[in-house]
Amino acid sequence: MISILRNLEIEPQAIEQPLDLTIPENKLMLAIYLSTPEVENDRRALNVINGMRKAKKEGRWMASAPIGYRNITTEEGKKMIVPKEPQAGLIKYAFEKIATGMFSTELIWKVSKANGLKCCKNNFLVTMRNPVYCGKIFIPKYKDEESHLVTGQHQPLISEQLYYEVQDIMDGRKKKRGTKIFSLDELPLRGYLYCSKCTRLLTGSASKGRNRYYYYYHCSSACGYRYKAKDVNNAILKDLKKLVPKPGMAEVCTRVVNEMYNSEFSQKGDNKREIVAKIETLNTRIKAARGLLLNGDLDGTDYKSVKIECEEQIVKLESKLFEASTPKVNIETQLKNAVEVLLKLDLLYKNGKLSLKREIIGSIFPEKLSFDGEQHRTTRLNEVVSIICMISNELQSKKK
Repeated sequence: MISILRNLEIEPQAIEQPLDLTIPENKLMLAIYLSTPEVENDRRALNVINGMRKAKKEGRWMASAPIGYRNITTEEGKKMIVPKEPQAGLIKYAFEKIATGMFSTELIWKVSKANGLKCCKNNFLVTMRNPVYCGKIFIPKYKDEESHLVTGQHQPLISEQLYYEVQDIMDGRKKKRGTKIFSLDELPLRGYLYCSKCTRLLTGSASKGRNRYYYYYHCSSACGYRYKAKDVNNAILKDLKKLVPKPGMAEVCTRVVNEMYNSEFSQKGDNKREIVAKIETLNTRIKAARGLLLNGDLDGTDYKSVKIECEEQIVKLESKLFEASTPKVNIETQLKNAVEVLLKLDLLYKNGKLSLKREIIGSIFPEKLSFDGEQHRTTRLNEVVSIICMISNELQSKKK
């Protein structure tokens, strides 16, 4: 730039550092004056990078708070992030729903956005990939140091196991169970019924009458299957009444669920040993690869890829090991509430919102229903419901 200006017969002058550029030796001083700020800027940038990297390794989030958190400054002057409601609850809800494998990611985003989540679709997908929500801070690769995760100082919104389950579903490593369908209030069974004539999935729609709309469940084929939604909905309500435990059976139901819970929890010890064995196998694999590297039988790049792959699997297994090692919780309060729900199951379905109705149907009937004009039919019920029905119906007359 100085050369361009001089060609235009303009002589630049520095007020604090004047130089006479007609003297050739002064060009050395000019070079020093111009390079010193550049070196200072580079040194400051390097110090900032090292400082932020050190803070991240200590488990501190060094940026604007992600969705569901807010930035605060502690009494010691350190920057931290803490959960921010209601956004934090919506993020947790999104992770839990995606982990079920029953809903598409886009559908969960739309529902969360309708409930008050403030983010676009792309930002939502990035959020579901962020390990900060399970209490981890991502350290990016820098020079010879590989990228890795460290435990954060902030409060996690979800468990590590839930986070990795969501990653498996979003990566396609875990099979989805089939997306659920949201429907109208007048058609709560849409998506849960199949045609008794051609076994296709039924849909539902409204027909406009003279004064109002009339709703029907019908088949999309030419088989002619069509029933009034009111009759179908009343029939499912009758079926739910049959599943309500008879008076005096609440204590028996509580005992049965308690036994099932204790039986299921007793198997965690076996799962724990299995996870530990898998971790030892992966560590042995890394050790064997290191031996091949030292003997010259394995390339450094191949060793690094083997090590990274094994370490990623070890991190996931360690999160599952933590869940398997969690001591058994007392479920008496939850069980009491669950029994109260069972005792008024039909009323909850009748007076509940659409989301509650579909949740009840989906949890009780794991397979599709068919309506023959009088009653609903299904191949099987939920296992717990089957046990309760057996207690209420088949053993009702027995004293023991």
